[in-house]
Amino acid sequence: MKIKIITFTEKGAELAAGLKAALGGHETELCLRGKAQGVSANVESLDDLCREAFEQGTALVFISAMGIAVRSVAPFVQDKLTDPPVIVMDELGLHVIPVLSGHMGGANGLALEIAEATGADPVITTATDINETFSVDLFAKENGLRIVNRDGIAKVSASALKGKPVTISIKDYPPQEAVDVIIADDMELADSDEGEGKKAERPAVESLATIRLCPGRYAVGMGCRKGKSFDEIREFAERVLADNGIDAAEVGAVATIDIKAEEPGIKALAEYWKVPLITYEASLLEKVQGDFASSEFVKKTVGVDSVAERSAVLAAGSGSKLIVRKQAENGMTIAVAEKH
Repeated sequence: MKIKIITFTEKGAELAAGLKAALGGHETELCLRGKAQGVSANVESLDDLCREAFEQGTALVFISAMGIAVRSVAPFVQDKLTDPPVIVMDELGLHVIPVLSGHMGGANGLALEIAEATGADPVITTATDINETFSVDLFAKENGLRIVNRDGIAKVSASALKGKPVTISIKDYPPQEAVDVIIADDMELADSDEGEGKKAERPAVESLATIRLCPGRYAVGMGCRKGKSFDEIREFAERVLADNGIDAAEVGAVATIDIKAEEPGIKALAEYWKVPLITYEASLLEKVQGDFASSEFVKKTVGVDSVAERSAVLAAGSGSKLIVRKQAENGMTIAVAEKH
């Protein structure tokens, strides 16, 4: 995860430096302001810093008063399904509080990670977490599913909080009876047998389920030279998708070889798109059947002749089709497969 730690005091700067070291698995930047600027740090204005974070899906960790954080991000808050995680920690490191995007953005998980690394007390306030009940938005994120009707989140959560069982129908449309959650690819108008040009309307989603989740249609396979930045990878990937008429919202997974599992730019792209990052060993990629672009250099380097194409097809599953063959640019490769 790409993280910016913002603080305003000397004591906060000391905590921020320790936190940066503790979060070694993430791409972390110190952004020190006010009395904390005696240390080399980011010098963007706070307004520009927050705007950029919301545009790029970067997590913000404020070591400050809660009010400072809230006022700083308020102009940029848009949607709980797309906003980045925002966390507040006091300068003594006593408490760490997820403020925004606890589930879809991962703020709750990051707060718990910070708490474990620093000994701070995590203050989690989302009802489904503190009551240890089913969270449909977290379920969607963890399984690479897109939430179609966002109003259903609160309804399913309210039902779960009352202790009612949550029913889920997977690839069964229409279900035999009303359920809480439908997971299916397509619930639009379907061709009927009544004659050419006529359509038969399927029952409204609301009459069958509280919320609809849709699997991503595409798997994006990626490879890159070590150290490629998130900005470079994101710009390249989104340009390739746009050139091929693919909406990034329909991507269900980012895939690569296992030796790139900790590559910050690729990890950040998956987190930005809020989809799983799936990694495969070279020996498994080598077994994928198909006509793939082959590179002897890549094979000597990582143990398999093609990373982007093979990983895209493997992640998309049986019967998938490679619809964007490998494209390479400045040390980055991408391919896209469509699920069957």
